[in-house]
Amino acid sequence: MFDTEFLDIPALRGVHGAVRLPGSKSISNRVLLLAALCEGQTTVHDLLDSDDTRVMLDALRALGCGVQVDGTRAVIDGLGGRARQPAADLFLGNAGTAMRPLTAALAVLGGDYQLRGIPRMHERPIGDLVDALQALGCTVDYLGTPGYPPLRIGQPQLRLDQPIAVRGDVSSQFLTALLLALPLAAGQPGAQDIVIDVVGELISQPYVEITLQLLARFGVRVQRQGWSRFTIPSGSHYQSPGAIHVEADASSASYFIAAGALSERAEGQNGLQIDGVGEDSIQGDIRFVDAARLMGADIVSGPNWLRVRRGAWPLKAIDLDCNHIPDAAMTLAAMALYADGPSTLRNIASWRVKETDRIAAMATELRKLGATVEEGADYIRITPPDPVTGWRAASLHTYDDHRMAMCGSLAAFNAACLPVRIEDPRCVGKTYPDYFEALFAVAEASVPVPVICVDGPTASGKGTLASEIAHRLGYHYLDSGALYRLTGLAARQAGLEPEAVNEAEIADLARALPVRFGPGRVWLAGAEVTDAIRTEAAGMDASRVSAFPSVREALLKLQHEFARLPGLVADGRDMGTQVFPFAPLKVFLTAGAAQRAERRHKQLISKGISANIASLRADLQARDARDTHRAASPLKAAQDALLLDNSQLSVDESVEQVLAWWQARQPFQASA
Repeated sequence: MFDTEFLDIPALRGVHGAVRLPGSKSISNRVLLLAALCEGQTTVHDLLDSDDTRVMLDALRALGCGVQVDGTRAVIDGLGGRARQPAADLFLGNAGTAMRPLTAALAVLGGDYQLRGIPRMHERPIGDLVDALQALGCTVDYLGTPGYPPLRIGQPQLRLDQPIAVRGDVSSQFLTALLLALPLAAGQPGAQDIVIDVVGELISQPYVEITLQLLARFGVRVQRQGWSRFTIPSGSHYQSPGAIHVEADASSASYFIAAGALSERAEGQNGLQIDGVGEDSIQGDIRFVDAARLMGADIVSGPNWLRVRRGAWPLKAIDLDCNHIPDAAMTLAAMALYADGPSTLRNIASWRVKETDRIAAMATELRKLGATVEEGADYIRITPPDPVTGWRAASLHTYDDHRMAMCGSLAAFNAACLPVRIEDPRCVGKTYPDYFEALFAVAEASVPVPVICVDGPTASGKGTLASEIAHRLGYHYLDSGALYRLTGLAARQAGLEPEAVNEAEIADLARALPVRFGPGRVWLAGAEVTDAIRTEAAGMDASRVSAFPSVREALLKLQHEFARLPGLVADGRDMGTQVFPFAPLKVFLTAGAAQRAERRHKQLISKGISANIASLRADLQARDARDTHRAASPLKAAQDALLLDNSQLSVDESVEQVLAWWQARQPFQASA
């Protein structure tokens, strides 16, 4: 997951290949709670690993539930309809799919519980659910503003002989919470049928359908009359299915469906395949497929997969009631930027009470991009910018809302070839922590991938500087100086002596060297080799393989391949002059030999290695002379490089200077 202040996405041409989606948030948290409430053990496969599921798992542990998690597999030891911990203070972040159902379940079970979250959760209404719970005899008190979390839950005196009324026009999660909780009461001796009446129109009906289907998987079959009355039969009780698989998230599919519809068609490519969900999904948001088709997307579906490519272009403007796809409808707002006229999304009042006021937020951010936007209490109308002249490069605020960030990324497909900045990209961790990685794995840039070159003499600190800049920007990092050492090591591991007779085979190894760089660490074929490539023997092997022309050619090609989305920071001695001569920013470090010798001396002493500063300085001066006068790629600053004397600068000061230079080159600098 990108854990940076912002993420700059270069203009994108299209997407192709295949992407596998994470598990559904809505299904994951429902299944976890159901597995916890029933008797016995349930194995949950393909569980979403996200902020929302983590807070639910933490809450279940706090209630005494046995929880074992291994990747996307979780084993839950059920509570058997009773909490083993009668008191707990539960922190639920901004997870409505945890706050609402846990409130209802614990209120029916009874105990001494506090439920709280981040400040935004304390602004999300829960009063209609609390009113319904209090009416049936539950003890639920507000610890802050009435109608909103945090809450305190006590022991109930249940009264279930009359229908329970709950509003349906604010959030379907209120009804879902009651449906998940009340089987605990229906299974008690002497219990009657429990009836829930929905007051007003039930919004987000497909999410309630998910709840009903999952209840049936756990042994509870709810009877319903339309979408206004739901009856939980007396004697109902939860039974573990033993094992259950979580469908991939249909809401997450919407971003890739949109990306496929926005992609330029390329010869030999058959669009983007989305694995993990098909049109037979139980999730209501799969009906986003129909809406995308209305806008012109070319979509085919098979068992558990979708394939998408551009159909009509520009996309067709729509006027659509989106009550059935409230979350995925946000993606339609982003697609509306590419339509042939104004698009109106209606019946989306629930956007106002989500992770943020999504109607206001979407209107604000789309205007930054050049769109004309009208917003109302329950609708948004978007007039797209002119495809080329109307677009503006924008830094998009995300409001700690995962869907705002993912929708914002779709602005990178603009025909004006402008980048887009996503502020606080880490917020996608709520439902899809690896969203940006998944997007970049299938996306193709319509402009050269941005590269920052950091060159300089030995011991100038270029590696430390470059890796920190890469970390701050979320870019890939290339330590070019390690490549020959890695090639020599790979040759040794393959049983190849670094001799001319093995040049062709060593070049083949270099061409596909499975290397990964991190801050101060290097991996080869998944194994860390940081220390192994710094030995004297590794240095000698590096010198020998570097003499082979085909190896140098292979490594040059490999270095070019490191320029992948969203960007690259490369350090070395010839990055700006030979490898990436068209890089938009080249930095050349100019620290003197005396300062570099002192740094190297401190570094060696800290590792317990004795060293002499004078000798180190003489050695560095000799190496500078050799590097400056060598025939191939001599050490020198590119003509357009910015010189940075970091002799008296800390690493942080050097990083800030380079980042300032980089920001000055971005079109959205002023709005960051």
